[in-house]
Amino acid sequence: MSSRRKPQRAVLSRFERVQEATRQGADAARYGAEAARQGASTAAVRIGPAAQRTRDVAADRVLVARGWSAPRLERAARYVESDLAPRMGSVMKEAAGRIEPPRPRRRRRNTALMLLAAVAAIGVAGAVLTRRGNDREFADPATDLDDKAVLAESEVDGQVRAPR
Repeated sequence: MSSRRKPQRAVLSRFERVQEATRQGADAARYGAEAARQGASTAAVRIGPAAQRTRDVAADRVLVARGWSAPRLERAARYVESDLAPRMGSVMKEAAGRIEPPRPRRRRRNTALMLLAAVAAIGVAGAVLTRRGNDREFADPATDLDDKAVLAESEVDGQVRAPR
């Protein structure tokens, strides 16, 4: 006896057992599927008429429910349009007025900007006048007289004559 034959036999026997179990499972599945098909068709034959009657009754009751609810929905819609909506609108407008934050006061800001602009304009005007005053103070009086003499000797036609 060799040591190789025992494992081969064990493998073959296990393999044969698996094959047999597979065959039995396939047979059972075939038989189960056929039984399930037969059961389903029998149930369909028995339940089919009852299901059809149930469908018809349900359709009739749905139509009755729609006929009952339609006038009530119309009445509710009229109430909402005529009475409830205006009241709710006024309540919501009031609530919005209470919730809205106070508006920022822009007048203070605009007034401050205008005051700043006025002060800046006065400062610029003061600087210009001060500079002109300084220019007059330091001006040469002799040149001022010569300029006046030249202006005095100009003729009517706009030509200037040299001083004599």
